[in-house]
Amino acid sequence: MGTRIHDDKLELIRKSSDIVEVISDYVQLKKQGRNYVGLCPFHGEKTPSFSVSSEKQLYHCFGCGVGGNVFSFVKEIEGYTFIEAVKKLSERANIPLPELDDVTASKTDEQQEMARGHDLAAKFYNHILLNVNSGKVGLDYLYKRGFTKDMIDTFQLGFAPDSWDSLLNFLDKRKCDPKIMEQGGLLSIRDFDQKYYDRFRNRVMFPIWDSQGQVIAFGGRTLGDGKPKYLNSSETKIFSKSKTLYGLHLARPHIRKENLAVLFEGYVDVIAAWGAGVPNGVATLGTSLTEQQAKIIRRNAENVVVCYDSDEAGVQAAFRAASIMEALGAYVRVATLPESLDPDDFIQKYGAERFKTDVIGASLTLMAFKMQYLRRGKNLQDEGERMRYIEEVLKEIALLPRPVERDHYLRQIAEEFSLSLDALKQEQHQAFRAQKSSNNPKTEQQKQTEPKRKSFEKKKLLPAFHKAEQILLAHMMKDADISDTVQQRIGGQFNVDEYQAIAAYLYAFYAEGHYPDPAQFIQQIKDERLVTLATEIAMMDISDEISGKELDDYLRKIENYPKWVEIEQKEIEKKEAEKRKDVLLAAQIGMEIIKMTQELKR
Repeated sequence: MGTRIHDDKLELIRKSSDIVEVISDYVQLKKQGRNYVGLCPFHGEKTPSFSVSSEKQLYHCFGCGVGGNVFSFVKEIEGYTFIEAVKKLSERANIPLPELDDVTASKTDEQQEMARGHDLAAKFYNHILLNVNSGKVGLDYLYKRGFTKDMIDTFQLGFAPDSWDSLLNFLDKRKCDPKIMEQGGLLSIRDFDQKYYDRFRNRVMFPIWDSQGQVIAFGGRTLGDGKPKYLNSSETKIFSKSKTLYGLHLARPHIRKENLAVLFEGYVDVIAAWGAGVPNGVATLGTSLTEQQAKIIRRNAENVVVCYDSDEAGVQAAFRAASIMEALGAYVRVATLPESLDPDDFIQKYGAERFKTDVIGASLTLMAFKMQYLRRGKNLQDEGERMRYIEEVLKEIALLPRPVERDHYLRQIAEEFSLSLDALKQEQHQAFRAQKSSNNPKTEQQKQTEPKRKSFEKKKLLPAFHKAEQILLAHMMKDADISDTVQQRIGGQFNVDEYQAIAAYLYAFYAEGHYPDPAQFIQQIKDERLVTLATEIAMMDISDEISGKELDDYLRKIENYPKWVEIEQKEIEKKEAEKRKDVLLAAQIGMEIIKMTQELKR
C-alpha cells in the first residue's frame, strides 16, 4: 500500500497503545520483577519465556527469539501488514486516521465483505427474534428452555424465519454481493436455476465470533423436524472451526481474572453456564478439541476444567481434551455430571448454585478422573477384572511427573484394595521402565517422514567482545550521552556486522533529535532481522548506570578484538614456518607475537 502515515501520528498511536494492555488481549501475563511474563503465542511452550517490558514498551521471547514493539506484535499475531496493524491500534486508541479510511483491517476485500455480511445477518436475525411476529416462535422456544433476556442480548441470539429469501432481500438492499455471501455460508444456490436462497431457515441462530468479537459464522438450531438438528456454517475464508472457540471474546476477561477456563462441548452449554454465574466458559464447535484451540486456552489460563456431556461419547471426548491440555502444561480438572445430563440440562434441573458447587466446584483431578474412567464397565468384585484395573491405573500413575502425586494415588489404591504399598511401588516402577523402554528411538526413515518442528537451541556462551558490544548497545539505547561517547571513540567499528548496523541506526536516531526510547528507536529499523536483535538487546537486564571505567573496559574489548585475531593469525603462520623448518622466520614471528601481546596487556 502506498499510504503514508506521518511519524508524529505513528508515535501518538504507539504511545497511546500500552504494550502490556495490548498483549494481554492475547496472552495471560504475570508481573515478574520489572517485566511481565507469559507463554509465547508464537511457538508452543509449557514454561513462560515470553517477556514484556512496560518501561521499554517492547516484548521478546527468549525461546524463539521474536520481539519488537506494539506494532510488531499486532502485525505478527494477526498476520497484518504494518498499515493494518497501525489501523487496528488507532481504532483501539480512538485516534482518527482519515488517510486510512479505505484500508481494511487484516482482510482482503472479499473477506471484509464476508465479515460485513455476517455482522448484518446477526443484527437481522436478532431483530426478527425480538421484534417481528415471525420470530415469536423462536423467542418462545428460548424462554421455555430457560434463556433470559440478558442471555439473548449478551450472546446476540436471533431467529431465521421460515422463508427462502428474507435474509437474501435484506442483504441485497445493503448492496452485499450474493456470490460472496454464498461463499461465506449465509446463502445457498439452487442447482437447477442458479438462484440464491437463505441457507438458514426456521432456526434459532447463535452467532459465532472470532477472538476479537467479529461475527464470522453461525450455528442454527431447528425448531421443526428439519435435519440436521444443529446446522453450523461451513469453513470459509474468515471461519476455521479448528481455530475458533465459541464465546472467547466474552469469556477472556473472566478467564484471565480467575486464571481458569471452563471448556464445554457446545454453545448452548456456554450460554447456560454464563446465566448460572460461570462466565469463563468457552466451547469447541461440534468437533474434538484441537491443538490450536488448546493453545489458545493455555495462553489465557493455567487452570482448565473440562465439562462435557455425561454420555459415553462425552466421557471419551473429555478424556482426550484433558490429555491435550495436560500435555500443554495446564492444570486440568474434569467436571462430572449425572448420567444422561449435559451442563444445560443440569442447570435447568438443579439450578445455578448446584451447578457451581456440585459440578464445577467438585471437579476431579485428571488422575482421579482417569481412575473413574478406567473403572467403567469393569466388575471390581471379579479378581481378574480388578487386577486388570489396578494394572491400568499403575500405568497412568507411572506417567505422573511429581513423586508426591504418585505416592498419593498409590496409597489410595493400597487402601482401597488392601494391598502392600511397597508392592504397588515396585509394580509402578516396573510399569514406568516398561513404558520408557517401549518408546524406542525412531528410525532415520521415520524421522525424515515426520514434519519438522521448530527447535530452539540453548544459546552458546558468547565471546567477550561479542557480549561487550551487546551491553554497550543496550546502554546506548538508554542514554544518548553514552551513544555519543561510543560514536566519537569507535564510530561504526563494531566487530559484529549486525551490531554495526544497529549502532548506525542509533546514531541517526539521536542525530534527528530523538530522546532515548527503545520502542520508538526500533520502529525506525526496517530490517526485521535487526528488529529482533535490537529488541533482544534492549530487553537485556543491565544496570541503570555505567561507570567510566566499565565503559572504557567494554570499548577496549571491542577495539582489541581485531588485534587478537591478528595474533591468532600470526600463531598459524609461526606453526607453518616450524613445519617447513624455517627456524629464523618462526623465531621472528614469535617475537612479533610477544610484542603484540604485551602491548595489548598494557
